[in-house]
Amino acid sequence: MAHIQLKNIRKSFGMVDVIKGVDLEVHSGEFMVFVGPSGCGKSTLLRLLAGLEDITSGEMTFDGQLVNALAPSKRGIAMVFQSYALYPHMTVYENMAFGMQLAKSSKEAIRERVERAAEMLQITPYLNRLPKQLSGGQRQRVAIGRAIVRDPKVFLFDEPLSNLDAALRVATRLEIAKLHHQMTGSTMIYVTHDQVEAMTLADRICVLRDGLIEQVGTPLELYDNPQSMFVAGFIGSPKMNFLNGQIAEGFGANTIGIRSEHIEVSDREGSWKGKVVHSENLGSDTYVYVDIGAGEPVIVRQEGKSMHQPDEPISIAPIPDKIHRFDKAGKPLRH
Repeated sequence: MAHIQLKNIRKSFGMVDVIKGVDLEVHSGEFMVFVGPSGCGKSTLLRLLAGLEDITSGEMTFDGQLVNALAPSKRGIAMVFQSYALYPHMTVYENMAFGMQLAKSSKEAIRERVERAAEMLQITPYLNRLPKQLSGGQRQRVAIGRAIVRDPKVFLFDEPLSNLDAALRVATRLEIAKLHHQMTGSTMIYVTHDQVEAMTLADRICVLRDGLIEQVGTPLELYDNPQSMFVAGFIGSPKMNFLNGQIAEGFGANTIGIRSEHIEVSDREGSWKGKVVHSENLGSDTYVYVDIGAGEPVIVRQEGKSMHQPDEPISIAPIPDKIHRFDKAGKPLRH
């Protein structure tokens, strides 16, 4: 496993600054997830870690060793891409064994490693098949298996599930989570724009915005104590409700934020009166979209099946101690 440290890392492409001074520590054996909107620099940062791009300035160390100028093959990393990148003319076994063959490992060592990785990922029946004979989820597991066989100190995942359909994404996400628990000797860094993946996989999440770190913390730290409106709106599904104007002024803030599960359908004091715009019944939960005259509809999550008709009058009330208060700069106001 590797302890990774980034000190004031910057990356420019010509006149364009993409990474603008990142300081980050990734602990040995940790599963760190980079999230952020498109263009925030998360994939570029992963490529800097892999050595696929040169660092413009700053220091990057693996276990205290400076790796700025170290070739990718010398860093002890393995990378899994969203495009699988399998050799179409090779069998699954040959794809997984290829890296070890290049390293001149013995046939016995290769077979042992490949079979162990295949068993871990439940792809043993497919070892003699070609990639074109596999489903997308199976191909992605082969790509992950190829990385495991190399026994890296650091796994780098670049949006590995984005090409899969919804059911396969859930299944493969579970495989990656199991992999993390089994391979305690490896540090894992995972890039995604899907914050559900981030919340379910990460030991810690690094939220990036416009080439800078917005906040680093455990999934629940980011969910419960966002350090900015940006993080509050990015982490969580559906995203946090934001209200300003007179409603926010009543709470002594420029903007207030409240999550959908922290709003009740209620006539109690301080409730907001409005009408139902739309209702989404998901079986286990219902999301009710309510127009209270505040611009965007407020989303209210109710457990179970709730029946609400469009234009139905409704009163909703936030749970007072669950309200997040933000100033004009989008930073939290402390009580």
